[in-house]
Amino acid sequence: MPFRMEKERTVATPYLLIDEEKNYMKLEGRCFDESMGLFFKEILDWLDIYLETDFGEFTFDNATEYFNSSTTKLLLKMLLKMDKYASDTKKIIVNWITIEENEIMVECGEDFMEELENIEFNIVIVD
Repeated sequence: MPFRMEKERTVATPYLLIDEEKNYMKLEGRCFDESMGLFFKEILDWLDIYLETDFGEFTFDNATEYFNSSTTKLLLKMLLKMDKYASDTKKIIVNWITIEENEIMVECGEDFMEELENIEFNIVIVD
């Protein structure tokens, strides 16, 4: 049975959806809780297993509005893990969703994009 996890957003943690059946993951909201390491550990542990499968195409929508420096490191770790597995047969698409006014998130997306070689990384500006 395909894995599925959904966590509602809190004041300090983002909404999370992992839907293995749809080869999809989404983060949305703010990430600055002191325990973001534990939050991301679940995601990273799942990715370790999932990325070994023949998923074909996987999409990660990141619509976080704000995150602290420790979350930056965790997001980069997650993206680098995905990048390691991305290939012609395992397409990984990252949609970095933000608003134009959130210059920090736009710049962060651009910085992350420079670190990745194999992922299709799209910065998506919404109204």
